[in-house]
Amino acid sequence: MKILIRNQQRLRSLNKEQISKAAEKILTILEQPRAELSILFVGDRKMLQLNSSYRGIRKSTDVLSFDSQIPVSQAAPDHVLGDVVINVYRAASQAEQGGTGFYDEVYRLLVHGTLHLLGYDHEDTPYRAMKMKKKEEELLSAVTEVA
Repeated sequence: MKILIRNQQRLRSLNKEQISKAAEKILTILEQPRAELSILFVGDRKMLQLNSSYRGIRKSTDVLSFDSQIPVSQAAPDHVLGDVVINVYRAASQAEQGGTGFYDEVYRLLVHGTLHLLGYDHEDTPYRAMKMKKKEEELLSAVTEVA
């Protein structure tokens, strides 16, 4: 398992070791123990650029996922799963609004983004949204025990 973490923001310092442990736990539970995952932390301006460029939406967001374009079912065991981009500004703001810790929100966004890489979706049908939400809760429970 390879977790690549890059920090391209200055709002907060990050505990990369703690984030890496959480990502490893997520991938293990999702039966992707040899996958490679890239996690990029950015600010609001960079996220606006990414969302505009790749989704055509001219506003910032909290998390984006970019898969490797190879279906997981066809990939080698040690495949590149993809990239999860987390907006640290939004994570901090949402944590404050929700009354949770900063890392709790980072883990929620990491789980959400990783599930998208594996084909989970919450925008097409209520059933799939419920299924994704249930999996998010399961993973968050496990991650908060480890981190």
